Amino acid sequence: MKSVLVTGCNRGIGLGLIRHLVREKNPPAHLIATCRSVEKAKDLQQIASENNNVHLLELDVRDFDQYDAFSKKVESIVGQDGLNVLFNNAGVSSKFTRIQLVKHEQMLEAFKVNTIAPVMLTKALFPLLKRASEKNPSKPVGAERAIIVNTTSVLGSIALNSDGGLYPYRCSKSALNMATKSLSVDFQKDGILVIGLHPGWVKTDMGGSKAPLDVDTSITGILQVLENVNESHNGGVYQHDGQRLEW
Repeated sequence: MKSVLVTGCNRGIGLGLIRHLVREKNPPAHLIATCRSVEKAKDLQQIASENNNVHLLELDVRDFDQYDAFSKKVESIVGQDGLNVLFNNAGVSSKFTRIQLVKHEQMLEAFKVNTIAPVMLTKALFPLLKRASEKNPSKPVGAERAIIVNTTSVLGSIALNSDGGLYPYRCSKSALNMATKSLSVDFQKDGILVIGLHPGWVKTDMGGSKAPLDVDTSITGILQVLENVNESHNGGVYQHDGQRLEW
């Protein structure tokens, strides 16, 4: 992996990915971390000050009008090598809501951030992903060529939904799974792999303190999945431990 881009890196899974990737034996030459405000992202600033391969870019994934300009900034970093890995990680979740309490604003926000943003950002960065794939035709399909990882959730699984509720989050993640499948079909001819990845129920601001997994355990598993992924995984949804998730 020469280049990796992760959205939503100010905290949680995104920040954990950056922390782990800089410690890899062979870290990416370009590790691009996005957040809504670099000024407020003190942990990311510290990491960037200690690692010259880390690039901090501001991105509010809800602002679709800035995607083309953002893509040009990414291109100025990765150059002719293109972008090997795109982690569509940024996400939102409203509080647990039953049907009597759900608000349309919550539904719209969840779909905007969790579903529409990953699709539109992938569209904007597709030329750079394709470039990376074409630069490495002899490499196996996956992270050494080009891969898109959409952070999804078991809560987006239709088959495994036995508790109900959580309409904004569940519906938006279920829709993201469908987008993942469609992208995997559309990009297969370009040698670009697309998968959905459930990081587990993790102790983060979103996951809460009762979650059974810590960030390091989740990220270790995610990176192992990334290392071992191949064409047979294309379009599928997987857990951090590599198990296929019924969705």
